[in-house]
Amino acid sequence: MSEAVSQPNSIKKILPLILATAIFMQMLDSTVLNTSLPAIARDLKESPLNMQNAIISYVLTLAVFMPASGFLADRFGTKKIFITSIILFSLGSLFCALSQNLTHLVISRVIQGIGGSLMTPVGKLALIKTFDKNELLKAMNFAIIPALIGPVLGPLVGGYMVDYLSWHWIFLINIPIGILGVTLGLKFMPNYKSADVDFDLKGFLIFAAASLLLSISLELFGDLQNTTPVLIVFILGFLFMYYYYRHAKRDNSPIFPLNLFQVRTFRVGIVGNLATRLGISSVPLLLPLMIQIAYGQSAVTSGWIIAPMALTAIFGKSYVIKILDKFGYRQTLMINTFIIGTLICLLAIPDINTSLYWFVPIIAVLGFFNSIQFTSMNTISIADLRNFQTSSGNSLLSVNQQLAIGFGIAFGLIVLKIFESTDLIHGEPHNAFRYTFLTIGILTIISGFVFRRLHISDGKNMKSKED
Repeated sequence: MSEAVSQPNSIKKILPLILATAIFMQMLDSTVLNTSLPAIARDLKESPLNMQNAIISYVLTLAVFMPASGFLADRFGTKKIFITSIILFSLGSLFCALSQNLTHLVISRVIQGIGGSLMTPVGKLALIKTFDKNELLKAMNFAIIPALIGPVLGPLVGGYMVDYLSWHWIFLINIPIGILGVTLGLKFMPNYKSADVDFDLKGFLIFAAASLLLSISLELFGDLQNTTPVLIVFILGFLFMYYYYRHAKRDNSPIFPLNLFQVRTFRVGIVGNLATRLGISSVPLLLPLMIQIAYGQSAVTSGWIIAPMALTAIFGKSYVIKILDKFGYRQTLMINTFIIGTLICLLAIPDINTSLYWFVPIIAVLGFFNSIQFTSMNTISIADLRNFQTSSGNSLLSVNQQLAIGFGIAFGLIVLKIFESTDLIHGEPHNAFRYTFLTIGILTIISGFVFRRLHISDGKNMKSKED
């Protein structure tokens, strides 16, 4: 029996576009910022490596507030929370453009993060509740196609704005997109609520503290001078996670019920997302940094080098359903992760005298397989969730994804800093990037073994309807 709520065809047609608008804003914002960090650092008189705070603060805010997204949607309705979140994100973007120093920018990114923490999870929740399981893969896949325009435009638009206008405009472009999202949301976003809602405040605070401590510890690992305080914060994060586990066992309605992890596909999806994104998430930050710092090229050049990743990702979306129908989730995810890891390793081959064009085919192919990876991981994670598990499961999946992105960014910078401080690079910054790509590529290959826990038949209920 279908667990989806019957909706008019007009809503089913527009809802994936509404979700795409939300993801588009977030992806455009993050990719624009990646290529623009050196320029913003110069204007704000900060070191480019210190500018990671502008990225990490946003990711930390997402991790802290996302656990509440399911409760807020159930309590106040998906429509009201979604529209409020887009307004918050747009206001945060405006404040980012008005920032006078790094502190102002970080605070503005936190406001953006509060909006972003609700925007995408609530949009996804509405999509999951609207479509049947055998329609969901196609709907989710369609929702992400227009959203992938963000990474295409991000590096290019960001690069041109930084070089020919000013970095402030990279945030102002979110405002018209936000207005579109609010307009579509008011007319077409369904307003799902739950009659039985009980917010686990204690569990929320414990889980938020654990997420925050773990993320901060990863960021601080970049400071190799004094590791003892960092290790203490890291251990505290795990202690809070264990504390949440004990709390969830005793509480009648924890914010993330432990029975979610009895669903094997959800469990594998969560672990797989965290493991594979450690390497994948650092590439869009490290490659533009390498092109600008080691090769001395402009933001526009680094933007053109990165752009093929998103173009081929859009192309890949049209093949995801066919590939999953033919090979199944288990085989697809294992092989696909191995290919992605190998491609990341290939980024380490060119030396400082090699043409930048060498990176273009690698990045293009990487975008194609990334597209398959994300759609496959996201849909297998929710494939076997029951209706009563949807809100909490979707929230936890969103938290996990954002933590993984934050971990990936922090981890990539940590590895880079470690190699920069060794004699292996022979005084060449470019070699530090090469060793970093090799390291994260190998770890990505190893992470593919997580998907061995899937059964061959897993995801059969996600098989799309024939047109």
